[in-house]
Amino acid sequence: MLVHGTGGSADSLFGEFVPYFSGERTVIRPNFSGSGRTTDGGDRLTTQMVVEQLATVAREAADGPVDLLGFSLGAAVATAFAATHPELVRRLVLVGGWVHSTGARDQFYFSTLAKLFSGDRDLFKRFAQLTAYSPAAVESAGPQGLADYLRQDQWPPLGMGRQIDLCARVDNRSLLADVTAPTLVIGMAEDQMVPVDGSLQLHAGITGSQLIELPGQGHMDWVAAPTPVMELTRAFINAK
Repeated sequence: MLVHGTGGSADSLFGEFVPYFSGERTVIRPNFSGSGRTTDGGDRLTTQMVVEQLATVAREAADGPVDLLGFSLGAAVATAFAATHPELVRRLVLVGGWVHSTGARDQFYFSTLAKLFSGDRDLFKRFAQLTAYSPAAVESAGPQGLADYLRQDQWPPLGMGRQIDLCARVDNRSLLADVTAPTLVIGMAEDQMVPVDGSLQLHAGITGSQLIELPGQGHMDWVAAPTPVMELTRAFINAK
């Protein structure tokens, strides 16, 4: 089961990842409320709400415990899912995740993101690009690539505002000790959106977890070149 992050979807984030598991696994890619073709009442999202949605998907789509990969907000939700439904998770991979958003920096970041989202769309996209990718990745896009990105109309999705609001309310500190599934934590060394300290805290709080820190990587860099993370994931979930 692959769980996307804020502003992403099962297709936009993980659509190209299925071949990494073809022939070996059934790949389940749920969408958060506000992403993809999901429809609901538009209520404020809570971690518990999304966890129960994922639990329903896991029960209906899998014949047993799932190997669960969560990215960004998806990693935060996956952590809570593994803690509260241990019977549904065999192995857990947390990519670019964090434990809680109560600190001054995270509150400042997510409130800034929310203000830009509800205000100037162009400024929001500029800020998101600069914090989601490493300086090297932004530079490599070049002037034309960045201009093309700003002209895209399909992103950000309208439901992203609800997900940003949830990001600002993440607090899994009391749940880490309840995560019993073997866990691999993958952090991005140059992450300006979700600093790598979040991965260090996940590793410190989840007993027996493994930590791998990818040098030179921003929050989203790995999505454009997913092979290293996918290979780490495959090795981890296939380990005896």
